[in-house]
Amino acid sequence: MTPLRLVIFEDNGDFRESLLHLFRFTPDVEVIGAYPDCSEVRRAIAQLKPEVVLMDIDMPGMNGIEATAVVKEVSPSTQVVMLTVSEEEDRIFQALRNGATGYLLKKSGPDELVDSVRLVHKGGSPMSPAIARKVLQFFHLNNISAPSAAATVANRTIGSDDDGLSTGLTPREQEILEALVDGLSYKMIAAKHFISTDTVKNHIQGIYRKLHVNSKGEAISYALKRGIAGNNR
Repeated sequence: MTPLRLVIFEDNGDFRESLLHLFRFTPDVEVIGAYPDCSEVRRAIAQLKPEVVLMDIDMPGMNGIEATAVVKEVSPSTQVVMLTVSEEEDRIFQALRNGATGYLLKKSGPDELVDSVRLVHKGGSPMSPAIARKVLQFFHLNNISAPSAAATVANRTIGSDDDGLSTGLTPREQEILEALVDGLSYKMIAAKHFISTDTVKNHIQGIYRKLHVNSKGEAISYALKRGIAGNNR
């Protein structure tokens, strides 16, 4: 099996080396580049064409949030997982808005880091539990009278007209999109809604077409940016 191609951007030398050591012993993942900053991000992504990027937020020069937008511009199919100590809502939503598909805290264990790289490559949206809680709380809040700080960052106020209906999604497609945002696999979605995995795949293709995206990661990112997924919207 061809290993997953991973690039790392991390300015802390010791932590970068620990990541390199971790993935050296992960046979299905190959680190094809590791950088202390994002000064060469455009060239690196264009030349190496990684499938997944682990991106630190706080780096000298261009920060990881800005670099994520560059990665997605150069290679839209590349999935970006933020790796940071920050739990600040504005940073979380800035990263998601710029195209990140996952958000992990650096205190995550080795197994969680490896599993998250695999998951994002398969179309999932890995997040540390503390981060996932913040995201879900934000999108599932009721009776919000004014935009929160995170909503302002996302250019979205819950309760506005910019919801799933404006995308043309059917009720079933909306349910499946919400399930993707929650991290469910095709099999889990099929079991939840008592349909076949082939039917799930057909619905997902319809979602891609209507949202003008090409992958689960892009659909999830779109949903989070626009606030079109989540209960009690």
